[in-house]
Amino acid sequence: MSTAAFTAHPERFIDIQSVEQTFRTRKGDFPALRDIHLTVAQGEFVTLIGHSGCGKSTLLNLIAGLTRPTAGVLLCADREIKGPGPERAVVFQNHSLLPWLTCADNVYLAVERVFGATENKARLRERTAAALALVGLSHAAAKRPGEISGGMKQRVGIARALSMEPQVLLMDEPFGALDALTRARLQDELLEIVARTRSTVVMVTHDVDEAVLLSDRIVMLTNGPAATIGEVLTVDIERPRHRLALADDTRYQRCRKAVIDFLYTRQGHVEKTD
Repeated sequence: MSTAAFTAHPERFIDIQSVEQTFRTRKGDFPALRDIHLTVAQGEFVTLIGHSGCGKSTLLNLIAGLTRPTAGVLLCADREIKGPGPERAVVFQNHSLLPWLTCADNVYLAVERVFGATENKARLRERTAAALALVGLSHAAAKRPGEISGGMKQRVGIARALSMEPQVLLMDEPFGALDALTRARLQDELLEIVARTRSTVVMVTHDVDEAVLLSDRIVMLTNGPAATIGEVLTVDIERPRHRLALADDTRYQRCRKAVIDFLYTRQGHVEKTD
């Protein structure tokens, strides 16, 4: 699958400037985010981590264009983000597959939406097949969501996002509802997919080990309300990364300790709702 061409500012492929987000509620205004400044380079894998209620999903939704900021501006490839677009594909924790369609048909819907005006049906089917092959699901193309496992459903969701050849892949705790073994397998598969596609990824997670394993940088958010970026950690571990080899890697352990220290010592443990 092809990747997008570099822009004039590949180091500021996503550029978030002075962003704030306040929600109006029946109890009054709720300041979810304040003073968010962040840039993401093209091809970079960035995770957002923090306690529940810190606005991780809110920030991801802003990048996706699903909501507009109260203040500030978000740019992607030097263009202001004013709404959703095919250059930014989203994978949610809930795979959101249509149960009456096959895996292939669920992916085909996205392909047709993005490329249907310029390509024939044979080419659209080729794109669909390539996306399913990328996540190892060619054998399940004719199955419906009710006939496959939770991990396979999430892989279909990832295939659907990648089928649009997005410039940015946005993931909101995509493995959060899966058992530990399935989650680990999909994390490893995601590492391989990102290496092949050279995708730019922004991912929300609660899992410290997941963040360190996958990320180039980990963005740690302070507790809400009025959450902001407390610290950004660079994960200086070369790729490709292998789970077993990292278990005894001092760099992995140092990064893991830094995130845990931020979350549970400097921020304390809180339980709220994003």
